[in-house]
Amino acid sequence: MTSEIEQAVLAAVDDERIVEDLRTLIRIPSVDGTAAEVDVQAWCADRLHDLGLTVDHWEIDLPEITADADFPGMEVERTEAWGCVGTLGDTTTPGLILNGHTDVVPTGDPSLWPDGDPFSARIADGIMWGRGTCDMKAGVAAIFGAVAAIAATGVTLKKPLAVHTVVGEEDGGVGAFATLKRGHTGEACLIAEPTAGGVIPANAGSLTFRLELTGLATHGSTRTRGVSAIEKFEPIHHALQALEAERNRDPHPLLKHLDLANPLSVGTVHAGDWASTVPDLLVAEGRYGVRLGEPVAEARLAFEQAIAEACAKDPWLRDHPVQVSWPGGVFASGLLPEGDPLLDDILRAAGDAGADETPDVMGGPYGSDLRQYTSAGIPTLQYGPGDVRYAHAVDEHVALADMLHCARAYALLALRRCT
Repeated sequence: MTSEIEQAVLAAVDDERIVEDLRTLIRIPSVDGTAAEVDVQAWCADRLHDLGLTVDHWEIDLPEITADADFPGMEVERTEAWGCVGTLGDTTTPGLILNGHTDVVPTGDPSLWPDGDPFSARIADGIMWGRGTCDMKAGVAAIFGAVAAIAATGVTLKKPLAVHTVVGEEDGGVGAFATLKRGHTGEACLIAEPTAGGVIPANAGSLTFRLELTGLATHGSTRTRGVSAIEKFEPIHHALQALEAERNRDPHPLLKHLDLANPLSVGTVHAGDWASTVPDLLVAEGRYGVRLGEPVAEARLAFEQAIAEACAKDPWLRDHPVQVSWPGGVFASGLLPEGDPLLDDILRAAGDAGADETPDVMGGPYGSDLRQYTSAGIPTLQYGPGDVRYAHAVDEHVALADMLHCARAYALLALRRCT
């Protein structure tokens, strides 16, 4: 059931403007590490200011932030990055944060996209196509639509409502880290990541690993005089597959719906520098899942022990052990505290906003900024338009109806948490 005030706010949600905001956001090609990351944050700051929010739009001190002992890592080079926080209401602690990241991953070959332009924002049959539609600018546009409706009706909030737009989520989370370090906090947080109609109160984590295997080079015609780093990777790869199987034997209940709760994937393998030379170096990099509730240090130790045990079984690798390093972002796991009322609040808001059925509650196997807010003591979950299966893909898209539904759910949640 919705109150008169809630009905007035729902009636004030401007569907056309939300769609237009999404189109504008998609056409800003804010790929991680590019100048457009700066441009999209400036657009967000202006939009929030126009809605009547108090806006903190600041240049992140990258040398200071990246030197912090708790910095979560960064996988692309940046010379400039900006934070953006808008607040509706007074200066006390916000009753709710609505969070969305504005960076997107690279597009790959544009010719592989349906219309040859990853940033076209083409609409057909109620669906918008383009890089960032799903992950996660539709969520950002829905947030702006919810806040605009609340501001337009002049509702008096007992607690402020905050909007955090952040960059760098895709490669570690520099934006959210800097925002929290700046002192922007709240009683609860909803991240508008794509959840395909479900609610995600937990994320498993992920780490990027690098393996360096040493061989012994010789002419290919006398290969038995050398040691191929490629051949020595075979037992290591088998050990990684066994490790993945072991770490998925008893997944967390929130992840049991997945075929692999904690995936381990080798993404790149580079070896050799000449066709007729036995390769003396192989470098492999991949993605390693961190289990829910598992400290990152323990996850790394399990991986390193598995590699060490595999090396110990091979005469060459015993004397020339594989070198393990951990480049890139550090995505710890994150979990909404059990029994926190935020979960029931979003389930009720989603239903009152017109969800066809009660959203499923499940964990996500990927890292996100959820773990940064929960580690800061802010109960956090994800609920947003789109399906993560289409994130990072050449057919990335979002159903506009899902985005407009989420805008109404966010508005109801914000009213109930802040009034």
